[in-house]
Amino acid sequence: MLRVVVESARGLPKKKIGSPDPITSVLFKDEKKKTKQIDSELNPVWNEVLEFDLKGIGLDSSSYIDVIVKDYETLGKDKFLGSTKISLRDLASGQMRSLPSKNVPLVNASGQGIGATIDLVIGYDPPANAAPNLNDPEAGDSTVDAGGGGGEEGEETLPDGGLSGSAGVPSTPGQSVSLRKKMARAQNRHRLVNKPQDFQIRVRIIEARQLSGNNVKPVVKVNVCGQTHRTRIKRGNNPFFDEIFFYNVNMLPSDLFEKYISFRVYNSYSLRADSVMGEFKLDVGYVYDEPAHCVMRKWLLLNDPDDSSSGAKGYLKVSLFVVGAGDEPPAEQRDSCDDQDDIESNLLLPAVDDAFVQTMKELFGGDENKKNLVDPFLEARFAGKKLCTRIIEKNANPEWNQSLNLQVKFPSMCERVKLTVFDWDRLTGNDAIGTTYLNLAKIASSGGEIEANTGQSEVGFLPVFGPCYVNLYGSPREFTGLPDPYQDLNYGKGEGVAYRGRVLVELSTKLEGKADKTVDAIHSDDILVVQKYQRRRKYSLCAVFHSASMIHEPGEPIQFEVSIGNYGNKLDTTCKPLSSTTQYSCAVFDGNHYYYLPWVNTKPVVVVLSCWEDISHRLDSVNIILYIANRLLEGCSNLTSLDLQIKKLRESSLTSIKDGARRMREEATRIRETLPDLETWAEKLKQLADEPQNSMPDVIIWMLRGEKRVAYSRIPAHQVLHSTHSDQACGQHCGKTQTVFLQYPMDKNKGLKVPVQIRVNMWLGLAAHEKKFNAYTEGTFSVFAELYENQAEVFGSWGTTGLVGRHKFSDLTGKLKLKREYFLPPRGWEWEDEWFVDPERALLTEADAGHTEFMDEVFQNETRYPGGDWKPASEQYTDVNGEKSRNPAEFERPSGWVWEEEWTVDENRAVDDQGWEYGVTIPPDDKPRSWVPAEKVYHIHRRRRLVRRRTRAAVPAGGAVEKRDQGDVEGWEFSSLIGWKFHRKERSSDTFRRRRWRRKMAPEDRLGASAIFKLEGALGVDNDDKEKGSKDSTKLFGANTPTVSCTFDKSHMYHLRVYVYQAQNLASMDKDSFSDPYAHVSFLHVSQTTEKLRATLNPTWDQTLIFNDVEIFGDPQNVAQRPPEVVLEFYDNDQVGKDELLGRSVCTPLVKLHPGMDQTPKLLWYPILQKGELYMVPQGIRPVVQLTAVEILAWGLRNMEPFQLASVSSPSLVVECGGQRVESVVIKNMKKSPNFPSSVLFLKVLLPKEEMYTPPIVLKVIDHRPFGRKPVVGQCTITTLEQFRCDPYVITAEGAMSSKMAMMASPSKHLSINMEETRPLLEVQEKETVDWWSKFYASTGDHERCGPYRQKGYDTLKVYDCGLEDVPEFKGLTDFCCTFKLHRGKNENGDTDPSVVGELKGSFKVYPLSDDPGVAPPPRQFRELPESGPQECLVRIYVIRAIDLQPKDNNGRDKDLKISVYDYDLLSRDEKVGETVIDLENRFLSRYNSYCGLPQSYCISGINKWRDQLKPSAVLENLARLKGLSKPRTEDNGTSMVFNGQEYTLAQFENNKEIHEHLGPPRERLCLHVLRKQGLAPEHVETRALYSSFQPKIPQGGLQMWVDVFPKSIGPPGPPFDITPRKAKKYILRVVIWNTTDVTLDETSITGEHMSDIYVKGWMPGMEDNKQKTDVHYRSLDGDGNFNWRLIFDFEYLPAEQLCLVSKKEQFWSLDNTEFRIPPKLIVQIWDNDKFSLDDYLGTVELDLRNLVAPAKTPEKCSLKMMEDLETGAPLKSEQAKSLFAQQSVRGWWPCSIEQDGQKVLGGKVEMTLEIVGEAQVDEKPAGKGRDEPNMNPKLDPPNRPETSFFWFTNPCKTMKFILWRRFRCLFIGLILLTIVVLFLAILLYSLPNYISMKIVRPLQ
Repeated sequence: MLRVVVESARGLPKKKIGSPDPITSVLFKDEKKKTKQIDSELNPVWNEVLEFDLKGIGLDSSSYIDVIVKDYETLGKDKFLGSTKISLRDLASGQMRSLPSKNVPLVNASGQGIGATIDLVIGYDPPANAAPNLNDPEAGDSTVDAGGGGGEEGEETLPDGGLSGSAGVPSTPGQSVSLRKKMARAQNRHRLVNKPQDFQIRVRIIEARQLSGNNVKPVVKVNVCGQTHRTRIKRGNNPFFDEIFFYNVNMLPSDLFEKYISFRVYNSYSLRADSVMGEFKLDVGYVYDEPAHCVMRKWLLLNDPDDSSSGAKGYLKVSLFVVGAGDEPPAEQRDSCDDQDDIESNLLLPAVDDAFVQTMKELFGGDENKKNLVDPFLEARFAGKKLCTRIIEKNANPEWNQSLNLQVKFPSMCERVKLTVFDWDRLTGNDAIGTTYLNLAKIASSGGEIEANTGQSEVGFLPVFGPCYVNLYGSPREFTGLPDPYQDLNYGKGEGVAYRGRVLVELSTKLEGKADKTVDAIHSDDILVVQKYQRRRKYSLCAVFHSASMIHEPGEPIQFEVSIGNYGNKLDTTCKPLSSTTQYSCAVFDGNHYYYLPWVNTKPVVVVLSCWEDISHRLDSVNIILYIANRLLEGCSNLTSLDLQIKKLRESSLTSIKDGARRMREEATRIRETLPDLETWAEKLKQLADEPQNSMPDVIIWMLRGEKRVAYSRIPAHQVLHSTHSDQACGQHCGKTQTVFLQYPMDKNKGLKVPVQIRVNMWLGLAAHEKKFNAYTEGTFSVFAELYENQAEVFGSWGTTGLVGRHKFSDLTGKLKLKREYFLPPRGWEWEDEWFVDPERALLTEADAGHTEFMDEVFQNETRYPGGDWKPASEQYTDVNGEKSRNPAEFERPSGWVWEEEWTVDENRAVDDQGWEYGVTIPPDDKPRSWVPAEKVYHIHRRRRLVRRRTRAAVPAGGAVEKRDQGDVEGWEFSSLIGWKFHRKERSSDTFRRRRWRRKMAPEDRLGASAIFKLEGALGVDNDDKEKGSKDSTKLFGANTPTVSCTFDKSHMYHLRVYVYQAQNLASMDKDSFSDPYAHVSFLHVSQTTEKLRATLNPTWDQTLIFNDVEIFGDPQNVAQRPPEVVLEFYDNDQVGKDELLGRSVCTPLVKLHPGMDQTPKLLWYPILQKGELYMVPQGIRPVVQLTAVEILAWGLRNMEPFQLASVSSPSLVVECGGQRVESVVIKNMKKSPNFPSSVLFLKVLLPKEEMYTPPIVLKVIDHRPFGRKPVVGQCTITTLEQFRCDPYVITAEGAMSSKMAMMASPSKHLSINMEETRPLLEVQEKETVDWWSKFYASTGDHERCGPYRQKGYDTLKVYDCGLEDVPEFKGLTDFCCTFKLHRGKNENGDTDPSVVGELKGSFKVYPLSDDPGVAPPPRQFRELPESGPQECLVRIYVIRAIDLQPKDNNGRDKDLKISVYDYDLLSRDEKVGETVIDLENRFLSRYNSYCGLPQSYCISGINKWRDQLKPSAVLENLARLKGLSKPRTEDNGTSMVFNGQEYTLAQFENNKEIHEHLGPPRERLCLHVLRKQGLAPEHVETRALYSSFQPKIPQGGLQMWVDVFPKSIGPPGPPFDITPRKAKKYILRVVIWNTTDVTLDETSITGEHMSDIYVKGWMPGMEDNKQKTDVHYRSLDGDGNFNWRLIFDFEYLPAEQLCLVSKKEQFWSLDNTEFRIPPKLIVQIWDNDKFSLDDYLGTVELDLRNLVAPAKTPEKCSLKMMEDLETGAPLKSEQAKSLFAQQSVRGWWPCSIEQDGQKVLGGKVEMTLEIVGEAQVDEKPAGKGRDEPNMNPKLDPPNRPETSFFWFTNPCKTMKFILWRRFRCLFIGLILLTIVVLFLAILLYSLPNYISMKIVRPLQ
């Protein structure tokens, strides 16, 4: 039992009116329970206990409850307030009975806190005898049911390791994904920002077919992301649903793509647990990766979820859409032959035999620092199922030797097998040790990846893997009693930062048979086969650290650790100690912004020796492919089957690439055309280089500050692996210096801040090839043993007596006791010199290191008794912390420095006029903790700060560099406290000192750098420690290992110039919508900063940063090949607070080793990795500039949001470009007129000729407010001017105005509009057959619905599947003026995403000007502008229909037209589904005549009557005037015309068209035809997406509509169109049941006869409340039944759509009717009547009235084969498929089927007459139900049933005659005769004694 005590909540949000009525729901798995509601309370107290019956199943570690708090509503839906999810993992063990959850925060639907909390107590009583059932199938099912793949499966965010692809790109379902599809998938998903965002999953359930079972009532349940929807309950085996469900989620894309979409079909009759009829699952990511992110009208094959070996359980037709922000869902087209489509050819997946994946696992190696206290078991999860191995207790190297058989359908829609190793815990929840994935897409192939036909056999193969180790990565291995903050890494959520172990795995796929056991032991022979795959070889890894820079804070000393697997990890005690860490170094300031480690010419080296399997045959191929080479695998002993399959795949792919490259070289002519192919090949090679069987762990570099792990980097081993195969087979970074940016573990800022940048040279190779390392080395390698001698000062003398917690000789940390005499060199090494003192300069921290200017400070202290005089304190001079410091006179000038001033008192603080600050000492402290500037009598302590500034002296030209002070002659380092801070020279305050002793070692038997690989093991420790136990020495791994360094004898000085030109599109970080950007430029250990620019997002620095004398060690040729990278970090300068990082860019410099190099750097473009773009110009190459004119059309401002709570009332526009600025006039009153009074502005500016270097145009809107305030209320940056460039001497109508606006702009004169042509209206019968909808359907290609419209030759219109603005040829209707979105910077919430705060209507024209002032300027571009004042217009809005609206029930501004669609509710408030906004101003001003589309012909009557205000001739004349053309001339009575130099005739337009009576005069028709040639908007219907504020970027459906805009000043327009929807026609279906035959005899009479009491039932789907049935034909002995019975069904039918319209209440409590459109079908069933039990079902037939199966004329020809062709979707012959609506009446025999043992068998045959009667014919041909009056059409006589047909209970005589007599007449006759005989004998016996006695008495008588 699970008990949840809902106690109380606090801080619930208020409603707009009043307080909420909170109610709490608790959801556990599929069960939901509620508390009572509390009226009007923000801090409700419930104190209610909700109990959940667990039904004997214990909790598992993935169990959780959902707690949802809502505002209770009496009517309508409860309003959501907040929710939380609480894990029950701590209760799952059964030992912990209660889980108090106090102050649990509630979050909203977007996952953001609402400031409210809730208190709960969760109690758990585990079921009796409950044990940890690791293979519990319920656990797997529950995760799927609850979360659509739920639980841990759904939460996998980022895959880890080489097996699952790059981090952040989740996998897609289906293992047979081709390389092309995988590349497209990666590109698709790469466009998505990996942050929580809105998605909408749409699922349309269309219909099901061939569902199993008899007389079923199917219902479909769809589960997505924990949300479940169900369809309405239908009847029959082929139900039609046509329902759409919407699932709105806000989550990470990588999380969403791992979720499942689960379809389950249930039989609603059944209440048993086995009511599931079939199931299908697929990943959301699979749908997203399909074209247009959708799956359209596909059939799903349903399976039994409990028995995957069973056959198909039916088919379900669905459409699936995944809609992201900004996506437009495609229109779903219903084909006319959709109902007869072939299921098999339209399946989403092919139906393949069962498969089960078999995984074999052994030998899990070294875990954590718990020695053997780990109890591991492995869990495998796939497709919602999970299996676990046995638990092996207290063993870090378990051998399970078990196979896990996961039985699934194959191919599977799920792609990854998840393997997690857990540490079983008896008391608490199991701890995850590590997680990895086997990606089926990478270990299988369909063979479809190869485009070219190579002539070879197929390269496809089923999933196969191993035997091979897979590596586990997770959180760092520090073990503490506190919760691990990085625990999620162990579940595979994010990139693992530490090696956690490895598992030996084999996976195989079998397509036949079924496993006997899900978990089985592996045979010993199979275990022996695997042994050869476990052979280990020794590897050597060396890493030389060249530099570490870009450190942000100095902090504690830093060291680096390099590990591969467990080898080299300081926390691991199972491997020998290695020199895997660098020496500690303290960071030094670089003089500008960063810190670096001062290694100078002595570079630290780490050496790691490890043992791994030799998989060079795999990694060589990976490196060769990455090198784009041709050689592949060669024969090896440990090849797996996957190796061979991948070899074939790679060979085929490379062959196709080679052939394509050969063709390209021969045929290609333009470079631009070849780029897509080259990019595709590069992407394909990267895909081929992905090695799934990579058992060698990554090399992990850790940065440690003191003992704390700070940052890490993972480097794949193959990148630094040496190969003897070829140079190309070596890793790309093998033996080469590379730049590595370390990152923080689980960095929430996504790498925004870099902990450190290092340059490291790494080499990894087999120990057998160690000597090859010598060829890669630079410098001289030295190996030293080292220890530190420690002393403390006691009473003025140095000695060892004052060392507290330290040893006389120790390691660097001082914690490990060492003695020189006990040091032993490792095996193979010997001492070369004696011990000598060698100070470690990198650890000596001087405060002024790296600074060019420094401030020395000291505090002067005085004390007094209360009321006494001030006297010097006992410690007169201290530092800021009160520690003893030197007297100012003792401060010496360091060499190389110059005093700038004498000691002065710092008065620029909170002090009095003499610089003193005062305080009170409170015991036990001996100094005050706080200070005040005013003296009081109780103050007994005061101090003041003395400062003196010094600067570093400049070295004179040619002068010698002053030698740096080497410090103490004996090598001591001094410190005032025991810690890390040491300095060179002794000070009076020092109490501790130490010095480093070193001893050099040399190898015994080898020379060269490779000798360092013999360093394995420690140097020896003190004997005393050995006796006490080596606990400390093992804990402090590596403290006494030898140190290795690489010394460079020679360095080279380099000169670097960085020319920073400009940046674009930087992020807006300030509230004024701009940033104040500057850049830190870092190169190795030096950095510089650009100037700080004010208020710009597109800064132009045009600045050269010169780095003189940069010292770099190493061969200049190597530096030239791999130069250190220049890193630029961009910051926003803030006056208050810390500067904010805008982004980072990494650039590679061009290296010139001698001035004569003939190589000129080019202008380069680099992306900034956060936001924005950067232009860098090395060597100061500037673009060529030209004098340019920029004309600005500033039309007006729209939709301006308030700024600082005040509306924008008097704005003006500022335009900036290239350092020039122009401002518009001020709009006096935004409310009256939002347009600028003077619209055109002009700028002359010097702009670069090349477009890519052009600075942007910056638009600023300034509001003029009282008191002279002019805040920037919005800004916009236009980055490219290409679209606005024009030739000023070419006259075009671009940007002028529309023809109608031209007419309004011209001088006013009398206007006459004459529509004199009149024609008689259409006849009534034409109105009935042709309407506007006929025109619409004719335009969409729906010929069945348009009737005779097309034959009449009438116009059609253009139906756009998008808004008119989105049609490419109309260019967004922005030809007159564009709409620019205005943004504002960081908002009050601190959100840096810019928000849209208004719109600017305007445009630009950019053209060159002559430099010669004598040349006349070109004509202005913006001319003949319309009046900017308001215009009164008539707007007609035609709303046609809505598409795919999202359900909302439980189950304007001047220029903008806003159309909203609402969900109507009878009682509660209507809810908005979505809205669309149309910019009427753009339509009005556009030159495309979008205000009223042009029809195909000019009609003066009929349904296509001309509706514009101007005739075509007037529109054409205005267009000619705009373009500067002469008026069109017409000839031949208007049948010919000359326009723009071209002749047009009416015949060429109407030659093949039918001329009807509605057409107007020829001249107007010809003018219209010419207008349609000018690219104007045609008569159209546009499809506009609806958006809601809930998900502002995701369409909530579509609206088909159009808008006409008519200015009233021109005159009245034509009549509007009549677009009233078509109404359904009423029809009557009359079904006469004549006879049945061959009906199953279901019962046996008392006399032993087989018989049935037959009756027939019928109904139309959707109208189940009108079921009708015949009378009963009793006692049918031969299966024949006679009825002569009429069934009558009324229904409403839409002939054009061929669907029935059903309007009814869904539930009896529903307030209004719901409309359904369902196909017209008839279901007829045969039943056996039972009086005292339920009737027996005998068979059914389902007939589609649109596609009627032709009946058989005789019962002998009637069989089930008639129906089979229809069900399988095979093409039907024309004579078979006939519509009953066309035939009117049909009679014959149809078969009825029943399902037995999964097969359909004949249940009987029924003879029927089906007749369709229209509403008008009902009175002419009346007929009654059954045989009631009026009994005619046809007249039904009583059935001629045999005498044997009767009901025994009501006919006893017939029962005697036909049942008893016929069956038992012989028995009856025998009984009668027997009775007579018995009577005769009885009488005889009765009378015989009397007769005998009489004879005796009277013998003679």
